[in-house]
Amino acid sequence: MSPQTEQSKSQNRRQETPKRKIAPKQIAALVCVVLLVGMYIGAFVVACLDLGDSGRLFAGCLVATMGLPILLWLLIWSFDLLKKRREEILPPENQDSPESSR
Repeated sequence: MSPQTEQSKSQNRRQETPKRKIAPKQIAALVCVVLLVGMYIGAFVVACLDLGDSGRLFAGCLVATMGLPILLWLLIWSFDLLKKRREEILPPENQDSPESSR
């Protein structure tokens, strides 16, 4: 085989693979990480500039380090519960029901 055909085959494989769908849980986790990192950077800047309430801000960072992931977990858990209840109550949209043909 020539090197060009090998390259074209590898390019075809890359094109054939579907793009991964990003789950809402992943987005929420990334938002939580960005919030925590931003808060840490802010606390570091305030501590370096000695603006006064750096001790309270540091305490807030410690609380948020544990609180934000717990709140995120509770939020995701509650959305999963709501989704399961909605699926139990509402029939799937894919199936044709006799009532929908009226």
